[in-house]
Amino acid sequence: MEDLLRVGVITQTHGLRGEVKVFPTTDDPTRFKKKKDYIIQLRRETLSLQVESAKFFKQYVILKFKGYDTIESIEPFIKKDLLVTRDNAISCKPGQFFICDLIGLDVVTDDGMKLGTLTDILETGANNVYEVTTPEGKQVLIPSIPQCILNHDLDNKVITVHLLDGLLDLN
Repeated sequence: MEDLLRVGVITQTHGLRGEVKVFPTTDDPTRFKKKKDYIIQLRRETLSLQVESAKFFKQYVILKFKGYDTIESIEPFIKKDLLVTRDNAISCKPGQFFICDLIGLDVVTDDGMKLGTLTDILETGANNVYEVTTPEGKQVLIPSIPQCILNHDLDNKVITVHLLDGLLDLN
C-alpha cells in the first residue's frame, strides 16, 4: 500500500499573490475545503503545505497555501502532484477502494482459474473498467459491475471475478 495518495495536480499559477490552479484527481474535490494539510515533492525536498483558502473555478480548484504569498514562491510547484498521507485521506465507504491499493492484485475467476494481474482501472462515465494482463501478456477488460466483480480481498491480494458469456471473446 502506498503511504502518499495523489489528490490533485498543480497545473499553473493563478494571479500574482501565490495562488495555484489544481486539477483534482480525487472523487471529492470539496475535500480541499475540509482538509488543510497536503504534501508536495520537489526535486530535493518534500514540503508540507497548509491550505489558507480554496475556491472552485470550472473543473479546477484555486488554492492559496499559508506562507506562499508571491507568484515566484509557488512557481516551483507547477506540474507537481498534490499529495496527502493515508491518515489524512478521506475514508472510503464500504465496497470502495483506493485505485493504488487494487493495482497489482491477482485476478481469479469464480471457478478458480487465475486470469492475470490487475494493471489499470479505466474510469468511464458509466462504470470503471478493470484492465487485467494475463500471463501471456494479453489485455482483458472487465466492467466493474456487481455481476462481474465478486470480491476484493486486499489481505490475500486477490480479486474474484465472474466472466460473463462472451466477455473473453470481446477482448
